Amino acid sequence: MNAYRHPYPFSAIVGQEDLKLALLVNAVSPEVGGVLVRGEKGTAKSTAVRALARLLPSIQVVSGCPYSCDPAAPNPECPAGPHPPDAPTEKRPVRLVELPVGASTDRLAGTLDIEKALSEGRKAFEPGLLAAAHRGILYVDEVNLLSDHLVDLLLDVAAMGVNHVEREGVSVRHPSRFILVGTMNPEEGDLRPQLLDRFGVTVEVSGSPEPADRVEVVRRRLHYEAAPEEFAGVWSAADEELAASVESARMRLPEVHLDEDILFRISILCAELGVDGLRGDLVTAKTARTLAAWDARNEVLLDDVKRAALLALSHRRRRGPFEQPGMDPEDLENALSEDPDPPDGPDGGATQAPTGEDRGEDSLGARDPEPSEARTGAGERSHAAADPFAPVRLEAPEKGKGGPLGRRSRVSGETGHPVADRENGGRPRDVALAATIRAAAPHQMARGREGTNFVVRPGDLRENVREGREGNLILFLVDASGSMAAHKRMSAVKGAVLSLLNDAYQRRDKVALISFRKEEARILLPPTSSVELAAPRLKELPTGGRTPLAAGLEKAAEVLKREELRDRERRPLLVLLTDGRATTGPDPLTAAARLRSLGATSFVVDTEEGYVRLGVAEALAGAMGARCLRLEGLRAESLVELVERRRVA
Repeated sequence: MNAYRHPYPFSAIVGQEDLKLALLVNAVSPEVGGVLVRGEKGTAKSTAVRALARLLPSIQVVSGCPYSCDPAAPNPECPAGPHPPDAPTEKRPVRLVELPVGASTDRLAGTLDIEKALSEGRKAFEPGLLAAAHRGILYVDEVNLLSDHLVDLLLDVAAMGVNHVEREGVSVRHPSRFILVGTMNPEEGDLRPQLLDRFGVTVEVSGSPEPADRVEVVRRRLHYEAAPEEFAGVWSAADEELAASVESARMRLPEVHLDEDILFRISILCAELGVDGLRGDLVTAKTARTLAAWDARNEVLLDDVKRAALLALSHRRRRGPFEQPGMDPEDLENALSEDPDPPDGPDGGATQAPTGEDRGEDSLGARDPEPSEARTGAGERSHAAADPFAPVRLEAPEKGKGGPLGRRSRVSGETGHPVADRENGGRPRDVALAATIRAAAPHQMARGREGTNFVVRPGDLRENVREGREGNLILFLVDASGSMAAHKRMSAVKGAVLSLLNDAYQRRDKVALISFRKEEARILLPPTSSVELAAPRLKELPTGGRTPLAAGLEKAAEVLKREELRDRERRPLLVLLTDGRATTGPDPLTAAARLRSLGATSFVVDTEEGYVRLGVAEALAGAMGARCLRLEGLRAESLVELVERRRVA
């Protein structure tokens, strides 16, 4: 028996109570705005989402309408309509539509029906996934890997509830309201903030550490895979009970009362927690009402607000790419306390003199180290990073052939914007309609065209040439020797790397971090899409000792070779930050030449300072075939700075 005919029952999922509650909240009230599930692989994220659709009440639709028009209020502008009042109707289950990460814009939004356009000579619209998901669930697995052009489209449709398509002279609008559900592994990178905020609630999931729970998961899964129909039958009663509870809660939801005092507390909570905008307030209120309805109550309690806040606000407090989303329960309790104002001190609020602890002194009166410099061991120092800045874009000079989607280096492939067309042996995967018609038009009389039929031969077909951007592997190779500790150069270097890491986060790159000092080079962070992991490794990086530059270059070559075998499509960019002076080990120019033979795009950031400069880093860059930049040259000039400089000139 095929397991796909019997999805894993929702009730059979072991544990993961937060995940199940977040999904059920959206099942009761789709207005909550969807759910984002973050967690490590193998934690039942996809299984739970696919099981959710079976718990939703069936919907009434106009028979044969691909846009799921509601017979009670049909869309007068439906591309498949207009539907007459006596149009036949049917009741069907809610659809779960899956959006592949690599889908095209046309597949998601819909496009011109090429078959009808060429064979019948008329304009017709072929609906996409957004039409199929209307009044259902749109599920995106690995949503953090979704390409930017799909994210932009999803943001527009999620905000307006309408999909508007303009393709080759076809203009179509149709409703598209759905429960947006995304799952992701944070280790593979995070979401764009705009899309993150569009999810009503989020939940963090992880595997249970209890052996008994893990054994039960395995036992149930093995039973399901061996006999899916039998397993589904065992849990059918529990799923039916859950489905009945969802429908009952939906009916009760309009009667749930949200007291003014509770509403005021929600606003105080969002303000105290520093939540930007008002979407957090709205989603918290909606989620609290839904939780009350789920618990068969007609009044929202303070406990509902606490549970709702944990679901709706944790991802809205994030302040930067290196900060993990989350919420401290103590902060939540303080913000919802009876007296939100801080109590006055015993002296009526007068400011007290700072204690030794406040001044940075220990119990014996000794001062803490300066924040820019801390001792980490004999002869070693750890320097705080200088303030980050907006860096210039570092990218591969040649166009790639369609690597992982991102926003850094240019690629020519199957995604992005069409910029030209080409012949493709009569079997194009991405038809350039206008170019195809232009190629076939001169031959219509010779081919005996009759009426509206447009005769197209395989040789006429043209394929779109698209250009987009890819994500790269940014390998940071950092000189952490003693010479870098002088004149606070290491603070400036760390600030530059943090700036480039922030840029890599925004451009959806993978990153890796290697440092070299004393006699060796160390991999501080293997290649990963989780950029935020690099920040604490960089912060703790000590400096001191001699400069084994050749060892650093050899370690970088080793990482690049290994990563090429693992991820062939992702092009690497090496960023070496050093003054170029080697004080121990083999000749670095020999290692640089070997590194050059790998063909990676390289940049050498020269950190040398002073009026008299030896220019060793430039010679090293020449041996590597790299572009050499001054450390201050990494900073992108603002528009104001450019104008001022030209005015002075």
